[in-house]
Amino acid sequence: MYAERVLSGMRPTGRLHIGHYHGALKNWVRLQNEMPCLFFVADWHALTTAYDGVEIIEQSVWEMVIDWLAAGVDPNQSTIFIQSRVPEHAELHLLLSMMCPLGWLERVPTYKDQQEKLSEKDLATYGFLGYPLLQSADILLYRASHVPVGEDQVPHIELTREIARRFNHLYGREPGFEDKAKEAVKKLGGKRGKLYEQLRTRFQQEGDKEALEQGKALLDESQSLSMGDRERLFGYLEGSGKVILAEPEAKLTEASRVVGLDGQKMSKSYNNTIFMREDPEVLTKKIRTMPTDPARVRRTDAGDPARCPVWQFHVVYSDDATREWVDKGCRTAGIGCLECKQPIIDAVIKEQEPFHERAQQYLDDPALVRSVLADGCERARKLAQETMRDVRDAMGLSYS
Repeated sequence: MYAERVLSGMRPTGRLHIGHYHGALKNWVRLQNEMPCLFFVADWHALTTAYDGVEIIEQSVWEMVIDWLAAGVDPNQSTIFIQSRVPEHAELHLLLSMMCPLGWLERVPTYKDQQEKLSEKDLATYGFLGYPLLQSADILLYRASHVPVGEDQVPHIELTREIARRFNHLYGREPGFEDKAKEAVKKLGGKRGKLYEQLRTRFQQEGDKEALEQGKALLDESQSLSMGDRERLFGYLEGSGKVILAEPEAKLTEASRVVGLDGQKMSKSYNNTIFMREDPEVLTKKIRTMPTDPARVRRTDAGDPARCPVWQFHVVYSDDATREWVDKGCRTAGIGCLECKQPIIDAVIKEQEPFHERAQQYLDDPALVRSVLADGCERARKLAQETMRDVRDAMGLSYS
């Protein structure tokens, strides 16, 4: 099968806050050390809900990518690119739209949910209905094996898997598929070819899943096969056709546990954020003025950490000893709210020091950001073009 590869993206919303860091970027930095990663700016996706406010998109792209780099996403390890700079995203989206049932898009949970949340906008558009299919095209274009998502995004990955299966079913049986597959079996050699046929029979006649896995392992180990023959034999083994678009797996990520300054979800629309590269003085003021347990009207009043937004920051940023000190001090009025907040201030400032340091070179020379993205777009486009060559061949569109 295709190599393991991670794909993830974000809509350009400008400067990122610490909720983005703990909810996504921290995970990206870890993943880039484990397998090849592609991270993209989903600027076309931004148009699905902000088609009437396009003037903010460009500046938002640069600000967001600098935050990615500040967090530790490494352009030498990961491919960082902009969706709209790889036009194959649009081509694959268009071709998939020809065979995607309308009902599959209408049943995506976020479709109606977003329409209700953004009721002030007219989202009865072709683009908004089709954005889950554009997401599928984003993933399938790079034959991504893993897509890091939160639980609310799992239905999107399931849709993508269904799209891949439907595409492979419709177009994976090229003319003369069985004859070509039988010729490919011969290239395995006598002994391995015979074993392959036995495993294929066991799976297709008896439903033996272990035989299927053994057959896939046999193909993975075979060095004598071209990529085309390998994919043909995977399809022949499963009783389908050539696997053109790979089915991705959802890689579940923990939701960010960082709440906003007011205890709600951290969001720029709520004006309750701490940005990833916050000025230390501004950061200090934001945390010092956070609301606390309403029962602590006076310094001498005892409080309950469970009712205090500051405690949620201690859960993320403090060690056990500090949390024990806070819990006891709050309940007995042994410490004041400003004392309680100081360890948070210190911890967030310390966390952000490397962010400021990494970002500075890109702020000093914006051409560096453009260079990172130009290189990333070139690498991404090569992968995208390989996929589209196979897609066009399968759909009979490679004539000239």
